[in-house]
Amino acid sequence: MTRVWKWNRPVTVREVLEDLQRERSIAYTTVMTVLDNLHQKGWVRREAEGRAYRYEAVSTRAAYAAALMNDAWSQSDNPAAALVAFFGMMSEEQRQALRDAVRIVQGPEETREASEARRQEPVEARQEENPGAPEGTGGR
Repeated sequence: MTRVWKWNRPVTVREVLEDLQRERSIAYTTVMTVLDNLHQKGWVRREAEGRAYRYEAVSTRAAYAAALMNDAWSQSDNPAAALVAFFGMMSEEQRQALRDAVRIVQGPEETREASEARRQEPVEARQEENPGAPEGTGGR
């Protein structure tokens, strides 16, 4: 998949083979089998071109990574704890990327609305959320 994503266009087995052979010895049939397996799993689509196929990624590398993370997360018996553990493994740069991604998903309107609603909420209501927190913070 790395080669298919790298070129961002339909590729032949021969092209992938020649690129891989710069790094190691590998057989044409091995590359063909891997691309066929990726096609069977739905990660690439293929179109006949003469006696060969051209393979193209069905989704982006980012979408693939997201699907892997979602699959791993959905298998947890405690998704919240899994997320906390995952976030704990992140570098500060990764946590910033996560914050940026959340802002993008929420959109500017939703973020402003949530902020404004929080500011307008009475102090007493915030204090009820977290009674042990200093006054006016609501535990945040």
